Amino acid sequence: MTRPDKPRGLRRPYRVAEEIKRWVVEEGLVEGARLPGEAALMDRFGMSKGTIREAMRVLEAQGLVTTRTGPGGGTFVGAVSEERARALLGNYFYFKSLSIADIYQLRRQLEPELAADLAGRLSEAQLGELEALITRYDRPAGTVAEERDQHVASLAFHERLAQFSANPLLGFLVGFTSRMLSDLTVWRRLYAPPNHELWRRGRAHQIELVGALRAGDAEAARAIMAAHMASAQALMEEQEAQVLRRFIGE
Repeated sequence: MTRPDKPRGLRRPYRVAEEIKRWVVEEGLVEGARLPGEAALMDRFGMSKGTIREAMRVLEAQGLVTTRTGPGGGTFVGAVSEERARALLGNYFYFKSLSIADIYQLRRQLEPELAADLAGRLSEAQLGELEALITRYDRPAGTVAEERDQHVASLAFHERLAQFSANPLLGFLVGFTSRMLSDLTVWRRLYAPPNHELWRRGRAHQIELVGALRAGDAEAARAIMAAHMASAQALMEEQEAQVLRRFIGE
């Protein structure tokens, strides 16, 4: 038996977990495929029962394998959902004190390219979904609670747009930054007081964008999204500054 090269710098069970992941990919195993039993894994990776069990617990905690008991049970290849991946990555950034500028530095690079890539590629059903989201904030907010809900709904438009991407990495990153901004808005109460100019400009840009996507005009879609990102960043940074001044005043 030829042992695979070991990743360096990790404790043994974590190294074995990495080796198992690589082996699963090399074998072309897909979600739901049954993994070999414990004895076979011990033989394949030349490790003790305790090390193999701990490695499998590592993979299970990561969501990469699942274990079922009873008839037909065993250990199977799992898959990390996008929602779980976002949550785990979001936890990493939770104490990083991200600013509006940090998030928009990425959004301004990624979202215009996403918009250009989707131009002419969306079905009427998908375009209809985007238009339905826009109707959720078809008038200015009258209360702080409505403003919060409108912020979240407006960012849901961008998350849904990201889900239409054929590029899984681009789609994930756009969706993730939109979710981070949504969470940041709620955590720091960046929706108070209501900002009607942010609502007006943002909604107008989104309506224009859907038109460009429907027309298949990639350059227009890119330009509209770039203008949307620039305008939203400026207005959100003003909102962030207001909240900071209010906090200091208290």
